[in-house]
Amino acid sequence: MKQSMTLIPTLREVPADAEIKSHQLLLRAGFMRQNASGVYSYMPLGRKVLQKVEAIIREEMNNAGAAELLMPALQQAELWQESGRWYSYGPELMRLKDRHDREFALGATHEEVITSLVRDEVKSYKRLPLTLYQIQTKFRDEKRPRFGLLRGREFIMKDAYSFHATKESLDEVYQRIFQAYTNVFRRCGLNFRSVIADSGAMGGKDTHEFMVLSEIGEDTIAYSDTSSYAANIEMAPVIADYEKSSEPAKELEKIHTGNNKTIDDVSTFLKAEPQQCIKSLLFRVDDRYVLVLVRGDHEVNDIKLKNFFEATAVELAEPGVTKEILGSSVGSLGPVGAENIEIVADQAVESIVNGVCGANEEEYHYLNVNPGRDFKVSAYADFRFIKEGDPSPDGQGRIVFAKGIEVGHVFKLGTRYSEAMDAVFLDENGRAKPMIMGCYGIGVSRTVAAVAEQFNDDKGLVWPLSVSPFDVHLIAVNMKDADQSALAEELYGGLQGAGFEVLMDDRQERPGVKFADSDLIGLPVRITVGKKAGEGIVEVKVRKTGEMQEVHKDSLAETIKNILLDL
Repeated sequence: MKQSMTLIPTLREVPADAEIKSHQLLLRAGFMRQNASGVYSYMPLGRKVLQKVEAIIREEMNNAGAAELLMPALQQAELWQESGRWYSYGPELMRLKDRHDREFALGATHEEVITSLVRDEVKSYKRLPLTLYQIQTKFRDEKRPRFGLLRGREFIMKDAYSFHATKESLDEVYQRIFQAYTNVFRRCGLNFRSVIADSGAMGGKDTHEFMVLSEIGEDTIAYSDTSSYAANIEMAPVIADYEKSSEPAKELEKIHTGNNKTIDDVSTFLKAEPQQCIKSLLFRVDDRYVLVLVRGDHEVNDIKLKNFFEATAVELAEPGVTKEILGSSVGSLGPVGAENIEIVADQAVESIVNGVCGANEEEYHYLNVNPGRDFKVSAYADFRFIKEGDPSPDGQGRIVFAKGIEVGHVFKLGTRYSEAMDAVFLDENGRAKPMIMGCYGIGVSRTVAAVAEQFNDDKGLVWPLSVSPFDVHLIAVNMKDADQSALAEELYGGLQGAGFEVLMDDRQERPGVKFADSDLIGLPVRITVGKKAGEGIVEVKVRKTGEMQEVHKDSLAETIKNILLDL
């Protein structure tokens, strides 16, 4: 491709609203342009990178035994009503009506559509297992689109769905897709971890996220410093032994603590360690309220709370509700005397002796609080977030944290959708059973952004060969020079004939502009046709390392081949 024949609108300045490197560089290098908040056009270079990523995904999914199809982006409300998600999905679902006042949604995901298709076409266990996938645009009305392609309202996704007669079959396919995803992200050159995750609104259990390590990631990964264990922080179990002090229990004492409400303020005022304090928070768990206790140096993990109660929704109670139920605002809450409400506590609370907690009275706290004696707990369990330095749940090493960008997610959905939508098959005995389902997603456009986030320097993008829009950037310094122009055209045709993808800068621009654009675009190899063109000699530069060498045109193809093999 010649640059004079395509559209690569590079920018010298960083766009004002671009906060992170990938967003800045993909805009500056002309890979994309914003049309509206969270909505982008992919320019020719950006489209080529997407195609490279899509090709890798297709190859790995096909090798894993999945078949590609394409479902509509416009989905009937009736399907979402069948699954129950029309009312529970939330404002992220973009809803609309046609001229006949029929309700539709723009596809945020496709569980309902694929389930309806398979239930209508597959009736026997003999047609199972079946795995289908698509690569398509999705729509979610994000409240705050940000970070370019990482959180948009329109994005490209690969979603796959598997259907099974047995759990053993689901386990087998789940592992195949898990390996396919591992292969995809390795081939894209990414530094990533597969982590234990929560299924969220998707439903189902046994899920893993694929996280690209990045400081701008919105998720925190907890992983072992000595083993392969990794989990989303919200899912990492705490495996810890808490020693209970042999100190004798003291008499309960109420004390005025003034306007000190936070754990730090209260512990400083009372000269107590945060570990001796009990933090009390009121949560709404579906349609009831529960008082949750954790140690003062710990934080309540609402996902663990939700899973413990097998709840649909868990959220912190509104301040007004908290005061109405417990008679005090947050900061003075406590379990002593809270008899009309269920109390659960993290396992660390059980070992507290002569602790501190709120007195359910403004500006007052209790000293010498002892669980069991002063209040009753209905259940002790793991209700807190894991912390750096905690033992790894697999028993190997200690936990450290890293930030991550989610680029893939695999779920075992079970019968969540098939039961709701009556997707059944007849087994070998002729009995109707709900299909067992798996769901597997890759954010294609997010993957492009993640690669750009990990592969750049102070001059621009540095694409891995596997997803680079072209292999070679061929630059003629001066197209008006007959020798340079002739050699550039010769090399352009010859290198393409040798199987290389070539972008040729044939523009009438100053050399400095061409070189700056080349660094910004970030193709693996740059060939400069300059003053030695008459001798058939060009300069070859490796974008990743900056290494340069002069090469005669006769050995150029072999030189580039060897360079690319080493990348």
